[in-house]
Amino acid sequence: MNRAAALICCLTFAPASAFAEVELSFYGGVQSAPSSDITIRGDDVIADDDFTQDWEGRSGEAPIYYGIRATRWQSQSFGYGLDFAHNKVYPENDDLPAGYDVLEFTDGLNTLTVNAYRRWNDAFGDVTPYVGGGLGFALPHVEVTNGSSETFGYQLTGPAATVIAGASYDINDQWSVFGEYKGTFSSNTADLETGGTLETDIVTNAVNVGVSFNF
Repeated sequence: MNRAAALICCLTFAPASAFAEVELSFYGGVQSAPSSDITIRGDDVIADDDFTQDWEGRSGEAPIYYGIRATRWQSQSFGYGLDFAHNKVYPENDDLPAGYDVLEFTDGLNTLTVNAYRRWNDAFGDVTPYVGGGLGFALPHVEVTNGSSETFGYQLTGPAATVIAGASYDINDQWSVFGEYKGTFSSNTADLETGGTLETDIVTNAVNVGVSFNF
């Protein structure tokens, strides 16, 4: 995560243009995920397997679902920045295929994306609608246990993409609150402890509420 911190610093302290506004945002909310197909190949302990797993987010359970965003507005309407999201997926109702003791991304299904945004200032008074989207990568905490095979740790597993639509409300010149929908796709290929791989594409859907500080 040191690279992410460095990128946020560069974004925050880059030389200012005629109009430049930096916005730091913190959000939480309710996040879920539909089922996804899982493929496991080449593991010495876990046999080759293909199955569909149902997921749930359990957003309020520790570690909670949250996100952090840094945006540099280059004009009244256009901005760009970084978005880190701590997404999570648990097996729905703890239901796992036979032979699996643990299969989850709960600490979490983390994504870091570079986003671009379009907003409409002054269109609705103190309420500012916005949309955004971006690309990046997934850095989940992979947890898979089957028999004597146990995989437990962070991995860089593949590309990620996100779309966002919401609106913010100005409290004063520096503080605002916002609500939004955020959808995130991640394509994950994780290495298993005994040499195999787990592959799955996961979509998360979130309704976020948060607070932003502008300077």
